[in-house]
Amino acid sequence: MLRVVCRVFGPLLLFLMPYSGHALVMQDLYAAEVEVAGHGQQARLDASHEALSEVLVRVSGSAAVLQNPVIAAALKRATSYVRQYSYTLDEGATGDLALRLEFDDSVISQLLTEAEEPLWTANRQPVLIWLVVDGPKGRQFATKELVPELMSELDREFSRRGVPVQIPLYDLVDTSRVGVEQVWRLHGPSLRAASGRYGVQDILAGRLVAVSTGRWIGEWTYFAGQHRVDRSISADSAEAFLRSGASIVAEEMAARYAVAPSMVGAHGIGVSVTGVYNYADYANIITWLEGLELIEHANLEVIRAGEIQLRLVAQASARQLAAIIALNERLVQLPSTGNDQLSYQWQN
Repeated sequence: MLRVVCRVFGPLLLFLMPYSGHALVMQDLYAAEVEVAGHGQQARLDASHEALSEVLVRVSGSAAVLQNPVIAAALKRATSYVRQYSYTLDEGATGDLALRLEFDDSVISQLLTEAEEPLWTANRQPVLIWLVVDGPKGRQFATKELVPELMSELDREFSRRGVPVQIPLYDLVDTSRVGVEQVWRLHGPSLRAASGRYGVQDILAGRLVAVSTGRWIGEWTYFAGQHRVDRSISADSAEAFLRSGASIVAEEMAARYAVAPSMVGAHGIGVSVTGVYNYADYANIITWLEGLELIEHANLEVIRAGEIQLRLVAQASARQLAAIIALNERLVQLPSTGNDQLSYQWQN
């Protein structure tokens, strides 16, 4: 039997200092690891199907992508999309064998374009998660010290959806602003106030309890600005509850940032950036822009004192790109002069 086991290829769970406010460039969005029974061809075929399904959900931002007829047909020939694969053996007591499969990002992007499905770029905002668990010792904040297995599972579920996670420090500053009972009540004003120090735009709060029937029940509340989503969850395991939280965040974020790729006019999109005074700044801007999956090239057209003008060959409109470029806080958008023009001030 196959089981997708997402091992964290890039750090998604952040426990350290308050977040700086910048989006993170996620690594290995186009790779997945699947537990297999052996090295046989059929096991590899089945694993390719499972891994490609996971990657497509992660990159599009929505599980609904798997219902698309074009995607369903592609999954039947999943091995043709594999760039490389390798086997790993768990050195622990279980000795599980896993197959890591990597897919070509340009091929996946082309597949989503053909299917007219959105693409969520690797530049993603982290979500700050406040979680209270009601257990034998009463209600407690979920931390890696108190519930290490639960927090490891939280990391796995969110990494499967490509969502970077920030965990509160739960220090004196946090606990002076919000208490266990306020999080348990999912009190919006208190949660927003306590989250301010982390500089995040997205907040997820949850409460979870195991009941005598063996099920886990709880609620998730997701905040993005003034937008709020509340969901009551009844699950057969803690993992399923955490998976539901990852799904809520991924679907909501993708609704804001995922873009349906489509080639714009041959003239491309003009971008001017002021405040660029040295080659390092220029290189940083070009590298970051061309690192966005929807931008094929960022061609330099004009350079003068303190300003560069670029022409972007992209699979998105200027409006769509503006929403994605806004994730880079060093590029501050200025009023534009036309529909296919974007203007920015570079912040050092």
